[in-house]
Amino acid sequence: MTTNNSISKINEILSGGSRDPFAILGMHKQKQATDVVVSVKVYQPYADKAFIIDLEDFTVHEMNQIHEDGMFEIIFPRKSEIFDYKVKLQSGDTEFEYYDPYSFLPQISDYDRHLFFEGSNFKSYEKLGAHLQTVNGVDGVSFILWAPYARAVSVVGDFNHWQKGVHQMRNLGESGLWEIFVPGVAEGATYKYILKTSDNRFVMKADPYGFAMQEAPETSSVVANLAKHEWNDQDWMASRPEINSSKEAMSIYEVHLGSWLRNDGNTMLDYRSLAHHLVDYCKQMGYTHLELLPIAEHPFYGSWGYQVIGYYSVTARYGTPEDFMYFVDHCHQNGIAVILDWVPAHFPKDEHGLSKFDGTCLYEHEDPRQGEQLDWGTLVYNYGRPEVKSFLISNLVYFIDKFHIDGFRMDAVASMLYLNYSRPDGYWIPNKFGGHENLEAIQFIRDCNDVIHDNYKGVITIAEESTSWPMVSRPTHLGGLGFDYKWNMGWMNDMLDFMKLDPIHRGFHMSKLTFGIYYAFNENFVLVLSHDEVVHGKYSLLNKMSGNLTQKFANLRVFYGYMMAHPGKKLIFMGGDFGQQIEWNHDQGLDWHLLNYPSHKELHDYFKDLNMMYQKSPSMHKIDFESDGFEWIDFSDSEKCIVSFMRKTDDPRESLLFYFNFTPVTRYDYRIGLPWNCEYQEVMNSNSKFYGGDNDGNSGQIEAEEVWAQSQAYSAQVTLPGLSMIVLKPLDAPQPDFTYDGDKMLRVFTMPKNIKMPVPKPKEKLKKAKSSKKVSSSKKGTKKS
Repeated sequence: MTTNNSISKINEILSGGSRDPFAILGMHKQKQATDVVVSVKVYQPYADKAFIIDLEDFTVHEMNQIHEDGMFEIIFPRKSEIFDYKVKLQSGDTEFEYYDPYSFLPQISDYDRHLFFEGSNFKSYEKLGAHLQTVNGVDGVSFILWAPYARAVSVVGDFNHWQKGVHQMRNLGESGLWEIFVPGVAEGATYKYILKTSDNRFVMKADPYGFAMQEAPETSSVVANLAKHEWNDQDWMASRPEINSSKEAMSIYEVHLGSWLRNDGNTMLDYRSLAHHLVDYCKQMGYTHLELLPIAEHPFYGSWGYQVIGYYSVTARYGTPEDFMYFVDHCHQNGIAVILDWVPAHFPKDEHGLSKFDGTCLYEHEDPRQGEQLDWGTLVYNYGRPEVKSFLISNLVYFIDKFHIDGFRMDAVASMLYLNYSRPDGYWIPNKFGGHENLEAIQFIRDCNDVIHDNYKGVITIAEESTSWPMVSRPTHLGGLGFDYKWNMGWMNDMLDFMKLDPIHRGFHMSKLTFGIYYAFNENFVLVLSHDEVVHGKYSLLNKMSGNLTQKFANLRVFYGYMMAHPGKKLIFMGGDFGQQIEWNHDQGLDWHLLNYPSHKELHDYFKDLNMMYQKSPSMHKIDFESDGFEWIDFSDSEKCIVSFMRKTDDPRESLLFYFNFTPVTRYDYRIGLPWNCEYQEVMNSNSKFYGGDNDGNSGQIEAEEVWAQSQAYSAQVTLPGLSMIVLKPLDAPQPDFTYDGDKMLRVFTMPKNIKMPVPKPKEKLKKAKSSKKVSSSKKGTKKS
């Protein structure tokens, strides 16, 4: 008997707008007079006929078409219990059999739904999205979507002719989740969701949790198998938790995969080709880490990946998820860590994306004063919503679990921290205390870092944070944001401003060169020369330097030397290490042909040697974030624009002394301070002919004199080439006579017995000593400084 209520529900099915299609479709027991019978309803708008195959005896029973739009029904009067069956369809000469999706129970537990609802399920990708599964011996795909304000949801794809009502999903109550298991759907199937909004509109969306997407400009999600790759990085993964990255060399090579190297015809390389080319290059150059500009799927290539649609889909421009796993695996097998740029600060307004996902502002704030990022024309996440927090934090865990990623650089952190970030007065909403701090975002950031550090030791997080927000790289239990490292944007801006100056003016701006040390140990800094500095009319790094072309190369060499010697980890964007002439262009590969020119090849060799020295010299990286690892020798000679300092560890024999001349004038017989009375080896000179210099230097070795200079007990007269760095290493420095506990940040120092602190002499006596020393040195026939 058909009631008005059942007719209404059937009409909802026919329109693709049913909230509970399982109540109508599939097999049900129902009362008929005094008996219980079994009935089956099927909705297939493209079928001419439909049949039920009884899997108990394999009899075939034709169904009645009860509506011309494709609703079929059959009643089994002699059956009173549910039985196993398949549906058989006829359309013209084509026949097709399948297991009925409406015969399967939900594939997500009440507990998982609860965790997602409260925002504490940080592996929500294990349930949400499209998962290849075998249920009751039947292969298919489980689709689960969060859309709490939708009136109805259908999954559509190439497996159902993109017909919105064929696979309508069931609503799972207050969790806001919709679910269906579709038998027969296989890897590679394309799909989207059609949602009926509260105002009865239908919108088509890609899967927020989709593991793959079509290559742009196509926008559908793709069913992917993430279990196919066989990992071979077991040694790397086993050792990663034991490494304290703060005490290790970290030379990061920042790369945009689509424009690092191109094939003939300007076509992009795929993940597998890039793996071999990039790893070989990193090993050749001495890079320890690769940092990739965002590789999550983004429809607009010109966004460089910073306007993400598919957070769980690696971009199809370069291959499949399995291909990217191969990329990471190959990096790990060759000792290269992989860091991803991650973009939780905003997302684009594309119709198939997260914007007004179920007809409401689900992922973003409804009020544009909170929900819109004016600078970029994008939308801002509602970090206070538990399901949004689960979506984003689960994304981090997903890349660690499924792709073995070693770290994340969180983009645009400043825009998240401040409610008034880049907003005019009156166009932002204060927090509950009346301040401009985004309290929900702050807690979200701390939760991100806690989840990673509590569960994945050895995985690092880096903040791109451009303000003076305190304790960015301090633990959350101490009140910090919990990052391991913070980009040092202040150092970068000051240094680039300084290097642009004509050397004749640099002496008046020495604070730009030296100020960074005064806050260098407030955070765990990464010194960066990133992609943002070589685009939008800012010029390449080479062309930021002052002077003619020869001086530009010399300036760049001394600048790179200062960066590598300065406390902090290091990052450089691709192309900078060989002197890319033009700005970065994402539509073409780097100008690798420049390496055929001596100046570029010599700069390239110099940067490689810098990296090698950095890696092999504990003093350059072991104590990066405490003042114990750094000591000024002199920063007062602004007239000659010369500065010098020492990098050190608990062992004086590991110390390196750095001297920088930031003018083109070579200083002969320049007296430099030295800490120990021993011989020093000139281990690097950026003015070497091998690096494109004129080879002025100190013949490799320097002997200290007992002459007080630059607050040091000893000194020597040396040649400091113009626009150059020289690096000295003590050859027989005293052995350490102190203990150092780096984890507890304690130092107990005892002066070595063979070092005597000299008593400063009166000026006239000091002059005589200097004069005497010069004569005696000359008589001995020592090397000319």
